[in-house]
Amino acid sequence: MKDAPTVRPPAVQPVADGALQRALSRTARPPGAGASTATMAFAWRGMLKIKHVPEQLLDVTITPVLFLLMFTYLFGGAVAGSTGEYLQFLLPGLLVQSVLFTSVYSGVALNTDMTKGVVDRFRSLPIWRPAPLVGAVLGDSVRYAIAATVVVVLGLVMGFRAAAGVTGVLAAMGLVVVFAFGLSWVFTTVGLVLRSPSAVLNTGFMALFPLIFLSNIFVEPETLPRYLEAFVGLNPISHLTSATRDLMAGDAGADLIALVLAETVVLTAVFAPLTVRLYRGKR
Repeated sequence: MKDAPTVRPPAVQPVADGALQRALSRTARPPGAGASTATMAFAWRGMLKIKHVPEQLLDVTITPVLFLLMFTYLFGGAVAGSTGEYLQFLLPGLLVQSVLFTSVYSGVALNTDMTKGVVDRFRSLPIWRPAPLVGAVLGDSVRYAIAATVVVVLGLVMGFRAAAGVTGVLAAMGLVVVFAFGLSWVFTTVGLVLRSPSAVLNTGFMALFPLIFLSNIFVEPETLPRYLEAFVGLNPISHLTSATRDLMAGDAGADLIALVLAETVVLTAVFAPLTVRLYRGKR
């Protein structure tokens, strides 16, 4: 029995230099994303999270409503003599509280991306390295604006009146959102240090609660013991609350607003570079 004939593959012709590249790519390579483009892309990613998972907005809608209703109608008569007067005093402070509590979730979201390996994918992209961080914090500003809007709208329904009108209310909301942007860098740092999202959430709230309640949000500092009154006077949240009240009342001083903006700059200047350094060294 004869053996089957051997079939030889056709000879492979050598490929000229650059011919393969020309065959695979007939168009010019698109330019890489710049720092601003990449940052805005990640900011849009943060907003898309809200679109696809609307349950994320529960903390910025339900919680502010509960706080405003409970504190106004449960403690208004005891603290200020009437719920109407207490609402005028309380609402700017509740605006501050609601937005600052929301800033904790910047650290939670970053820690979630780290634990799920999403950040490893971001590092492999040819983009400006801090873009995922800056974009995420900018995207979270939308959450801050939503929380502020919920508080103000509910307050107006309940009878709150701002002497400075719409301009004063918008200025107050803008100042709070800007301060929350600076504070969120603190929590992104925490998000890179701790191991789980729940740990970041618990640590953030434990740090904020004393600062929130030992401020001038709920009561006048003059009613507190002297050592607490001194602490309240130094608390940056008290400065923000006072500036918010003054903006809504139409008698805001430039010095107080400048102080709040300076504190925002300090928070950003200290914790934003620290966050970027931890982000780059994280494995």
